[in-house]
Amino acid sequence: MYTSNHCIYCQRAKSLFDQLGVKVVEINVENDPELKEKMILRAHGLRTVPQIFINNVHIGGCDELHSLHRQGKLEALLIGERNNGRE
Repeated sequence: MYTSNHCIYCQRAKSLFDQLGVKVVEINVENDPELKEKMILRAHGLRTVPQIFINNVHIGGCDELHSLHRQGKLEALLIGERNNGRE
């Protein structure tokens, strides 16, 4: 999950992952232009944080993450992630 300091949406996304018992790898792009550019490329031009990837699939940001959870689709993605040996 690409993040920045003091980002409320990053904190909300991390909180949901914590509730689900999912470890998150955070990549802080705030002070690293090269990492931010990599994020923008991976996120198809999106510049906002968080940008969330599960099993190298771009999920989107915090709103999309919570929407997947409300629809009951997030857990299936996470199960696939765990089955691939990555949490």
